[in-house]
Amino acid sequence: MSRPLRALFLAACLFTPFQFVSNAHSQARMLPDFADLVDKVGPAVVNIRTAQTGAGAGGRAGPRSGPGTDEDNPFCELFPWMCPPRGERSPRRERPAPEQRGEETPSGVGSGFILSADGRIMTNAHVVRGADEIYVRLPDKREFKARVLGVDQRTDVAIVKVEATGLPFVTIGDSGRLRVGEWVMAIGSPYDLDNTVTAGIVSAKGRDTGEYVPFIQTDV
Repeated sequence: MSRPLRALFLAACLFTPFQFVSNAHSQARMLPDFADLVDKVGPAVVNIRTAQTGAGAGGRAGPRSGPGTDEDNPFCELFPWMCPPRGERSPRRERPAPEQRGEETPSGVGSGFILSADGRIMTNAHVVRGADEIYVRLPDKREFKARVLGVDQRTDVAIVKVEATGLPFVTIGDSGRLRVGEWVMAIGSPYDLDNTVTAGIVSAKGRDTGEYVPFIQTDV
């Protein structure tokens, strides 16, 4: 091997591993770190639980909510591919009435996020559907009773209100700037657990579910 070729081979052996490590570090820096975002947004993500009373439910608690459990479940109307065909769904179930009229019966749990410092909160319509009492618990363990301001069954969205001030709240982004493939993070309270964080990407935009609502699809 000539001297110039030996020098080139030596340079390749010396610099290629360094370049590989450098590229790996650059790619690692490109991966998202959600820790700061969780610290910023997490305090505005709340747990919501609901209850029904014998008086409010006419002596009977209302229908159970959840994917595929009720013939008239709005979840199945919004996302029919996630539920069995209507004829194969479980019939609507009724919970037994409380022994004493007016006694609370747990109805359901869900997640929500605070939209404004004065206590407006967005959650799912199926979470508050049929509820006589709504309780909102913040990550700092404070709990408030809430009232429903509005419900849209078609998009499965509801707005509730608690009487409080100075609450942490989220900032709504511009969905028009969202791109398929971008990283997204979700914080919620599944199974009554506080601030569970998951991450994924935007899978598609403008998904038509048959209701003419352009949903954003993610794999979160």
